[in-house]
Amino acid sequence: MWADSHCHVPWRDVPVEAFAQARAAGVGRFITVGTDAETSTAAIATASAHDDVWATVGLHPHEASRGLDGLPDPAIHPGVVVAIGECGLDYHYDHSPRDDQRPVFAEQVRWAHALGLTLVIHTREAWVDTFAILDDAGMPPRTVFHCFTGGEAEAEACLERGAYLSFSGIITFKAADDVRAAARACPLDRILVETDTPYLAPVPHRGRPNRPEMLPIVGAAVAAEKNVPIETVEAVTWENTARAFALPA
Repeated sequence: MWADSHCHVPWRDVPVEAFAQARAAGVGRFITVGTDAETSTAAIATASAHDDVWATVGLHPHEASRGLDGLPDPAIHPGVVVAIGECGLDYHYDHSPRDDQRPVFAEQVRWAHALGLTLVIHTREAWVDTFAILDDAGMPPRTVFHCFTGGEAEAEACLERGAYLSFSGIITFKAADDVRAAARACPLDRILVETDTPYLAPVPHRGRPNRPEMLPIVGAAVAAEKNVPIETVEAVTWENTARAFALPA
């Protein structure tokens, strides 16, 4: 089955029933992601209610100015919370000042280390500072660059540091040649797939709300770039997701 390594369910107009629809489409594991105190708390509640859903706790760079106070404590939810994030740097929108983003990201890197949890990174137009912070704090052994938007050079830099690259519906977009090149360069044992529901629906659904049930479309695009059967990508990304997030076998 497929594993959606990054989705936001429930989220606004995406009800928890989206999981059932995805299971019917062959998706059997889900990481539902927190971006602030409210969504992290909701992710924990959702994961606690479903055997095939796990949660993250984190503060998105857009929200960095709020600070980390109020985020739920992952340590009191063992086996439910599997990662810190999504966290990182976003210099495209700068919804929070960069001087706020950097220390909040660094603190979450340290948090992942302290708790022995996976780190889920969002980085956009901020590669130099992202790598500098990771190199200074030390990249956690299990680190995922979610919704990878770099090219081959950025992919190699992530891979050299031991990270996983998670590919989203962007890989199907006409202008995403750099992302497709990164997928071709990424070894099969470091690839994850995600929907980032409700964002980034793959072609031919682009412009509509995304859903975890669309994950096989992303997997098919990765398979095309790797020139391997789609069943191979399905199998390796299932295994990689389990390894990346230390999920039960």
